[in-house]
Amino acid sequence: MSPTEAARHEQQLQGALAGRATQWQAAAARGARLARRRATDAAEALQVIEDYRVLAGDLARARRLMPTSRTREYLEGVYATLHATVHRSAVQPLATLLSLFRDEIPAVATQLRWHILWVSTLFVLSGAAGFALVHHYPDLIAIFASSDMIASVERGELWTDGLLNIAPSSVLSAQIFTNNIVVSLFTFCAGFLFGLGTFYIVGLNGLMLGAVFAFVARHGLAGRLFDFILAHGCVELSVMCLSGAAGAAIGEALVRPGLATRRESFQHAALESGKLLLLCVLLLLGCGLIEGYLSPDPEIPRWARAVVGIGYWLLMLALLRGWVFGTRRP
Repeated sequence: MSPTEAARHEQQLQGALAGRATQWQAAAARGARLARRRATDAAEALQVIEDYRVLAGDLARARRLMPTSRTREYLEGVYATLHATVHRSAVQPLATLLSLFRDEIPAVATQLRWHILWVSTLFVLSGAAGFALVHHYPDLIAIFASSDMIASVERGELWTDGLLNIAPSSVLSAQIFTNNIVVSLFTFCAGFLFGLGTFYIVGLNGLMLGAVFAFVARHGLAGRLFDFILAHGCVELSVMCLSGAAGAAIGEALVRPGLATRRESFQHAALESGKLLLLCVLLLLGCGLIEGYLSPDPEIPRWARAVVGIGYWLLMLALLRGWVFGTRRP
């Protein structure tokens, strides 16, 4: 073929491409319509797949014959829309929820295992420090407890006595659940301060718990306080450490972003750690029910409280490992 004939042939191909503009617009409209909702029938879905195949050929020719034209830019935009529509995953809420609890949350928990270990260690050491401080210097309890709480303990009473007489169990559970959720969210969000806020909240709560136990022990009430928190405290305190570990992971992402930018590292850490926080919210719902209905009841023996507390804690471990919803995907 001579150069003149080749040029004429190329012009004919360009004209043929330009003449297909109406078909491209129709394909773009079908793709946009299907992207907003599900297909009403199989014919519509098959037509979009055919449009996707045809546009792939037209785009390849446009890139070769008209690489700098607006036609090529338009085709690339339409092709990208059809590609996203055709390869869109099926909407399966139950399957997505199952995968979240069976695969994604256990994977995040495994990834944050060292954060969980160090935050738990911080909480235990803070609790021991608070216990030692108040045990040797009882007057320091005024830093950690209110005057009403101190007065009730000195009278030989716990502030938890008679909770069921003050408010119904349903109202008490809702209040406790709401308060626990706020504390966990605040512990998680405090990680945005490069992790320092999370360490402060976890350490402060450990100090308060240790200090209160030391104070009630001096007045012979440690056993009653232990009975009160036994059923719900195992999971409630563990959830605080989990929330703290999620916040610490965000802080580490801000301090050490690695090869990614600080913004990208923060977004990735927040999205991944947020999955663990969802499990924490569900666990705290159970803690609120236990603390509202079971913990304040003085007629429930210690062994029953231990069974509930340890059993719920083992359920938490099973959820963190993904054992509750079947075998994890490799």
